[in-house]
Amino acid sequence: MPRKIVKSKLFIEDENAVETLAEVPELEREPWGPGAELKVVSRPVTRIDGKDKVTGRARYTFDVTRPGMTHARTLRSPFPHARIKRIDITKAKKVPGVLAVITHQNTPPIPWYYNTSRLFDSNLRYEGDEVACLAAETAAAAEEALGRIEVEYEELPFVLDSGKALEEGAPKIHSFGNLIPSRGKPVYERGDVGKGIAEADAVAEETFFTQVPVHNPLEAHGSVVEWKGDSLVVWDSTQAVFGVRDAVARSLKIEPEKVRVIKEHMGGGFGSKLEAGKYTVMAALLAREIGRPVKILLDRREMNLAVGNRPDSRQTLKIGAKKDGTLTAISLESRGTTGAYPSSAGCGVPATTMYRCANVRSEEKSVITNAGRCRPFRASGHVQGTFALDSILDDLAEKIGIDPLELRMKNIADRDQTSNLPYTSKRLEEAYRKGAEAIGWKRRRRAPGSDPGPVKSGIGMASQIWWGGGGPPANATIEMSRDGSVHLRAGTQDLGTGTYTFMAQVAAEVLEIPIDRIKVTLGDTELCPYCNLSGGSLTAPSVSPAVRDAAEGLKAKLISGAAAILKAPAEALTFDSGVISRKDGTSRKIPLAEVVAGLGGQTLSADGARNANPEGFAINSFGAQFAEVEVDTRTGRVKVLKIVAAHDAGRILNPLTAENQFQGGVMQGLGYALMEERVMDGATGKVLTTNLQSYKLPLIVDAPEIEVIIVSDSDTRISSVGVKGIGEPPIIPTAGAIANAVYNAIGVRVKSLPITPDKVLDALSG
Repeated sequence: MPRKIVKSKLFIEDENAVETLAEVPELEREPWGPGAELKVVSRPVTRIDGKDKVTGRARYTFDVTRPGMTHARTLRSPFPHARIKRIDITKAKKVPGVLAVITHQNTPPIPWYYNTSRLFDSNLRYEGDEVACLAAETAAAAEEALGRIEVEYEELPFVLDSGKALEEGAPKIHSFGNLIPSRGKPVYERGDVGKGIAEADAVAEETFFTQVPVHNPLEAHGSVVEWKGDSLVVWDSTQAVFGVRDAVARSLKIEPEKVRVIKEHMGGGFGSKLEAGKYTVMAALLAREIGRPVKILLDRREMNLAVGNRPDSRQTLKIGAKKDGTLTAISLESRGTTGAYPSSAGCGVPATTMYRCANVRSEEKSVITNAGRCRPFRASGHVQGTFALDSILDDLAEKIGIDPLELRMKNIADRDQTSNLPYTSKRLEEAYRKGAEAIGWKRRRRAPGSDPGPVKSGIGMASQIWWGGGGPPANATIEMSRDGSVHLRAGTQDLGTGTYTFMAQVAAEVLEIPIDRIKVTLGDTELCPYCNLSGGSLTAPSVSPAVRDAAEGLKAKLISGAAAILKAPAEALTFDSGVISRKDGTSRKIPLAEVVAGLGGQTLSADGARNANPEGFAINSFGAQFAEVEVDTRTGRVKVLKIVAAHDAGRILNPLTAENQFQGGVMQGLGYALMEERVMDGATGKVLTTNLQSYKLPLIVDAPEIEVIIVSDSDTRISSVGVKGIGEPPIIPTAGAIANAVYNAIGVRVKSLPITPDKVLDALSG
């Protein structure tokens, strides 16, 4: 079978991307609100920032230089748990070029991690915790000076495993203990699980384990900071420019309006860049002390130690069903490590929401250990939870003697299972049918492991649910100049997902002008109106309606202005292909630029905002992924041949960039399923996988054939654009589908991720 990435089923027939409206032959129209607009949205438009990226003109934080800029580096704890007894920076300050050194001794006690620690803390709770930071004329001088800082540590007992951390007598990492206090009810429950289990004709019970993977985006974390008087400018690689602004201002005790955060382009984040980093505040303190700009960039070792990961999990599931496949009970007990500081290791949402079941109970524990803190990581909790839930569903289907796909279709929920609200839209059944057809589900062997020969093939599937509805606050401003060009601004971020492009598409569709006449500015807290962070599949469903609202407002002003020029009522005018004229054809056509000029100003502008989500509905995206694998039973190696991703995701703004999102999510899910894992030395508490040689990421040679099928269209209940987010859905079911395909191939269940060759061989040997 050819190993390639294929075009998506969501592409238009000729599949040729377009750059401007002028290149689109015989543009279609669709009814949307007042009037009809050119159908630019939902067409595969090439990225408007693509040329800048491939030519190197696109500026990332790494590329920012400022006059007199200095370089900062961080000294980190070499121990998983220690107390600083003495620290001496004298020798470090004598290194030629060193300008300043900061530690807990000479900086304010700035609260961090929900006030469980400080920016610099004398108590160090994981290998990588910050000890000191310094600025120097050159990066080389900064590196040399780090080695001259003298620190006397008192090593303390440590614990790495979440189960051992809860045992009596375990090292106490925080004053509150090692179990993170629940902010709400620690147990979710509906119905009576015991009664549901008793009513079941078949019950499956098993424990599953998932590992700690690290985000590892290609662009490392970093900031450039510069004080201008009592105001601060921060160039940051972030998923939340306004979030960084507010956190930095709060840490430095200055007004948020005195902090400007800029992010032009970004090389990935996956959730690790949703919050302000300590490094940004440390650089700001150094820059204020020396009176010069400071650049601080993390290296790959720091990326693997200190800026986030997905928590691990231990999940015990018990699930029952009638002979016809009706689920009678789902029980989940889980725990996971958040690392050294509070976060969440919960993974129970799929079990409580994915399928129709009256009797459900979940109990989740988030545990502190002496390791790097977890952060949101592309579909937090759902990836771990879906792997376990879909694995045990296949086991249950086998016990009942029912096809795994039939079991899932039997239990599709027609309402949200926790709120009992109807969904704004749901086409999961169609995704199941089309995905199964594309993978060739009928070829799947009903008897797992029955494929003859040492290399066995298998097919598996898994489902996904995610929020993806977006919502306010999200704002946009649009203005048209006298030359007819348009400037569109919003305080959101493009993480590499195509935000610049879909914003231009939405505006172009409303104003009926070529996309290349639209300039988009985002990622700047001074120039752009407020938008929320870019995570959780929020960006497109939040920002695109705000852009549309702004464009509609500008369009209304243009029509009103033309009415004054033509001395005709606005309702007598028609707006068509970027010109305005009387409907009866009795006057000349006025280009939009002439309207702006005729109004006497340099520009004409309008503001837009995202509407509130509809009350009385649940908004979710849904999908199913199908995997075909080969397993060599002699070596244990798993080779993924094909992934079919069939999803219900509302309206697709740009099939080309949507395809990119799905390919990336599938590949990231493949890495999670088969290879990615942070490995720690139990004897020393040190991380052993601190570079991209030892931490295994999937490469292009690992890429299977990927087929994407979108079964949905515009969800008109959500917004004027009708889009749901697609950032998270592609990764959620990938590991579960691969795990079930491996089981179908070899007939034994691998219950822990990643599914490495040694685990496959162990499973085969019993």
